[in-house]
Amino acid sequence: MDSQQEQLSLAELQQTVDQWINTVGVRYFSELTNIAVLMEEVGELARIFARTYGDQSFKKSDQAYNLSDEMADVLFVLVCLANQTGVDLQAAMRANLEKKTRRDFDRHQANPKLQKPSH
Repeated sequence: MDSQQEQLSLAELQQTVDQWINTVGVRYFSELTNIAVLMEEVGELARIFARTYGDQSFKKSDQAYNLSDEMADVLFVLVCLANQTGVDLQAAMRANLEKKTRRDFDRHQANPKLQKPSH
């Protein structure tokens, strides 16, 4: 992808994925299949984190995994599920952030575990 390429909104991403599915992909997998695929993709992402930031070491078979590509795979399947179930991800994220802001307005600020160390 060109670094100058226009960024996609969530709505545009949903439209782009839908167009891809209906042309290149032929049709959506069933919702049940896609939730299983999502779990598989999250597992691949977790494998990278366990080896990169955790205590596990890489195996030769792990060399092909790429963090950004695995994140994109997770997002792709999540967008497919949103499209299949009629979820507007842009509206859902906006509402979710508003909910978190109301709920956690001062919760994190007051959490001593999250305070920046003073040096």
